[in-house]
Amino acid sequence: MLQTLRPDPTFHPSPRLAMEAPPEQLAYTVLLSPDRSRPDALAVVDVDPQSATYGAVINKLVMPHTGDEFHHFGWNACSSALSPLSGHAHLQRRYLVIPGIRSSRIYIVDTQPDPRAPTLVKTIEPEEIMRKTGYSRPHTVHCGPEGIYISTLGGAGPDGTQGPPGVFIMDCESFEILGRWEIERGAQKLHYDFWWNLPRDYMVSSEWALPPQFENGIVADDLLANKYGHAVHFWNLRERRHIQTIDLGANHQMALEIRPAHDPPREYGFLGVVVDTNNLEGSIWTWYRDNGKFQIRKTATIPPEPADPDRLPDLLKGFGAVPPLVTDIDLSLDDRFLYVACWGTGELRQYDVSDPMQPVLAGSVRIGGIARRAAHPNGRAVGGGPQMTEISRDGKRVYFTNSLYSSWDRQFYPAGVPGVQMMCHVGPDGGLELDPSFYVDFGPDYAAHQIRLQGGDCSTDSFCYPSA
Repeated sequence: MLQTLRPDPTFHPSPRLAMEAPPEQLAYTVLLSPDRSRPDALAVVDVDPQSATYGAVINKLVMPHTGDEFHHFGWNACSSALSPLSGHAHLQRRYLVIPGIRSSRIYIVDTQPDPRAPTLVKTIEPEEIMRKTGYSRPHTVHCGPEGIYISTLGGAGPDGTQGPPGVFIMDCESFEILGRWEIERGAQKLHYDFWWNLPRDYMVSSEWALPPQFENGIVADDLLANKYGHAVHFWNLRERRHIQTIDLGANHQMALEIRPAHDPPREYGFLGVVVDTNNLEGSIWTWYRDNGKFQIRKTATIPPEPADPDRLPDLLKGFGAVPPLVTDIDLSLDDRFLYVACWGTGELRQYDVSDPMQPVLAGSVRIGGIARRAAHPNGRAVGGGPQMTEISRDGKRVYFTNSLYSSWDRQFYPAGVPGVQMMCHVGPDGGLELDPSFYVDFGPDYAAHQIRLQGGDCSTDSFCYPSA
């Protein structure tokens, strides 16, 4: 039964109260078949250090179709349900909404009654999504006060280029597709990530590319011609209206992950940019609102690393260097530490962002990497590098996987990116240390992407009340 008599105990009014919640015991990780020869899957990982199966896959839910390419996914409900404007305060954080970025199919997975053994309860076919929204390639899932928001990377037509992509809404109880979210789209033509500040009533979205520019791998000519996304968009959330675009400059290619401050009074957030085509740098940007207008400033850069061309894939040989490739960022619930995944160089960086306009490097670990190929502390080799990153609510653990996107994995890591999940411990005042005993091997047939933690995590929940 979906309804409860009181709010779900994993819903928290403020970020600080969420940090005081019990630690996670399970992680849910999406697995994809890189060659699409077998169905994708949802793995359940034991992350309870007191358990006899700590760090092991204790269950795997295999889907009924092939070719989905699992990527990002999310919960049906979260702390945003406590919004005073919500009519859904008695939902449960129970269902995982898992899109196939390649198939445009969506699966609804029930994590009850046994969170260790989730079950598939509904499949939404791409034809329904297209008929009701005109969108394809569903990407990011966020639980909002009044429903489930899902961003897309494609419009209509077989290649997803007939009309711009956008966001659509799904009912959080029936999982029916309701329709497009946007009423006034404005200048937005590309999409990737999105997130919001609920009490301040605005949303921020970013840009990657249209499907022909990513589905079969990065298109080098388009990248060098600066044809990937390089802008951020700001929206009036309640009116569903585009209000402002800021272009970062065409050389700042692929403006991807959006991470707003968790505490609602803080009107700022962070954006990760994959690569600067002028110098191969990755960068972090801080956006903020000042006198009603949004501003954005580049606040940190990460340089490329010189490398022997013999250690580089064909795509990079001519550069003689490895770009960091900032493919994910994540912000701790106390808004203190920003984690930056440099998938190209194999580095996970930790920045102290107590002053959001002046990030300070506070910690770093190396694992994998195109040229460096750093082994795990347990001695095992790792393909890929730090990629999708998820932080525990208390900020003491950072989990991450190593796959970006199957066709891009093959271009940048031709030797393969077998799926693994790893974890770092965070020091009380910052600093990162890889846990030598936590190494989840998903086997050679699967790549691993996004992680969700039981009870919520730092890229799941949005909060409606300030921390005391």
